[in-house]
Amino acid sequence: MKIVPDTSAIIDGRLTEEIEEGLEAEIIIPEFVVDEVENQANKGLEIGFTGIEEIRRLTEKASEADNISVEFTGRKPSMEEINLASSGRIDALIRDHAEEIGATLYTADIVQSKIAEAKGIEVVLIEKEDVSEELDIEKYFDDETMSIHLKQDACPKAKRGIPGEFKLEKISEDLMTKEEIEDLIHNVMDVAENSEKGLIEMEGNGATVVQFGRYRIAMTRPPFSSAAEITAVRPVAKVGLEDYDLSMELIERLDEKAEGILVAGAPGHGKSTFAQALAEHYEDQDQVVKTMEKPRDLDVSADITQYTALDESMENTGDFLLLVRPDFTVFDEVRRTSDFEVFSDMRMAGVGMIGIVHASEAVDAVQRLIGRVELGMIPQVCDTVIFIEDAEVAEVYELEMVVKVPEGMTEEDLARPVIQIRDFEDSKPVYEVYTYGEETVVIPVGEREESGAEELAKEQIEHFLQGRVSNPVIEFISSNHIKLFVEEEEISQVIGKGGENIDKLEKDLGLNITVEPKSNTLKSQIDYDLRESGNSVIIEVNEGLSGNEVDVYDGDEFLFTATVGKSGEVSMTKSSDLAGRILSSYQRNKLKVRS
Repeated sequence: MKIVPDTSAIIDGRLTEEIEEGLEAEIIIPEFVVDEVENQANKGLEIGFTGIEEIRRLTEKASEADNISVEFTGRKPSMEEINLASSGRIDALIRDHAEEIGATLYTADIVQSKIAEAKGIEVVLIEKEDVSEELDIEKYFDDETMSIHLKQDACPKAKRGIPGEFKLEKISEDLMTKEEIEDLIHNVMDVAENSEKGLIEMEGNGATVVQFGRYRIAMTRPPFSSAAEITAVRPVAKVGLEDYDLSMELIERLDEKAEGILVAGAPGHGKSTFAQALAEHYEDQDQVVKTMEKPRDLDVSADITQYTALDESMENTGDFLLLVRPDFTVFDEVRRTSDFEVFSDMRMAGVGMIGIVHASEAVDAVQRLIGRVELGMIPQVCDTVIFIEDAEVAEVYELEMVVKVPEGMTEEDLARPVIQIRDFEDSKPVYEVYTYGEETVVIPVGEREESGAEELAKEQIEHFLQGRVSNPVIEFISSNHIKLFVEEEEISQVIGKGGENIDKLEKDLGLNITVEPKSNTLKSQIDYDLRESGNSVIIEVNEGLSGNEVDVYDGDEFLFTATVGKSGEVSMTKSSDLAGRILSSYQRNKLKVRS
């Protein structure tokens, strides 16, 4: 019996099974098939590797048994034929080849089968058998496992615990072999392709993402990764909105006012879990809820339809959803500028939006919108920020646009549109967003406002004076008055003809500026000690200076002025740029403190 398998039959892998069950045949594999499988593998697609492995098994069995033989025949396809493969050109060539040599066409493609029958070609349709819906990787999971991490030549690991408290643990001390990883990958693909619960979400050059039930499985191979690897993630808990300790006021806002919601948090802290609970809360209230995900891994009820990128574009998905008109849409992983633009467009079109955003602080979610959304539109696009930490709602912000004088400024003619970011529970402003000179800035208010305004004003002045003066010294006399010290011969350049330079600077900053020669700033150099403690860099001076101001220099370059604390210390966060500058200056023996 002569058999010509097409590409679908090779990828299916059933021929080797039939041979093991006693099939006797002369298997003739057209070069069209080999080339198509090779092309898929070169693109890093899993079906290509599966096809190559099936061809290897067939030739291996042919060398071991007398009941079958394997022969490769025909020519390679042309570039035009390759380009037309998706429209059925390669299938037609394989079909014609089977007819020419009087062979039986083996295929797993029902369209190919019906066309062959219509043309009078003998054909066998390989029908899919019931495949187990259990993944081999499930053996690595227990009730507390969120994810497993399997890599060739490495010990298998699992991340276990609860949101915010996950720990990476070794599952076994044995290194995983290439064969073990490959077998697990083949199993995932087989189960996903033959189960209604399975979806191949993405296939690229060396990377495949599969969604199977609650599992999201990312599989990679060289050249994308250095070695074959599998990462599988599964939610460890499914909760409802009632499981969170939310105030009645917040629930009322979510039900009646919030329409542009950003759910923010660090990876692994439970923001997706909260978004799922919120989506199902709206669905239970007879709202039409959809999702936009790539990959689709939110664990929502069957009543909520999950959409991915249409033709690889979330913009296309957004356009489609505007026709569907859901009441709320969950947009998972809003990261790129194009994602924020789609989120904004849908919100402005009247669709309630819930966006999931990576952020280390609640305000970071708002900062992601700056530069991507026009300032005046931000409160309409995002009116509520919910920050999740350790699987709990840690902070809730509400946004509103008002016209006022920004905190720290005093003159009424400096009033401008300001976005107030308020703590929802007490309605107190915690940040303000507004234009400052040519920049859009986010300034903390309350206890943190003064230092933020000072830092911003200094940056603006230094930028304005760049190229005009060298190493200006800036000193705040009050919240709206600055002393600017420069070399005596540079004062006229700062003031400008008729005071035009300094007038413009004062108007832009909303501050009064007094210009004086640097000779007025000379202070005595004092002794100090520098040490690091936890996340802080600390400059220790005499306790008798507590409450007084000291100036810190890198050589002759002024860095900043600080008020000495009660214990005679000036402290700053180690991760700040200023702390890095301080440490560098200290190591070069250039750091000076004056009082």
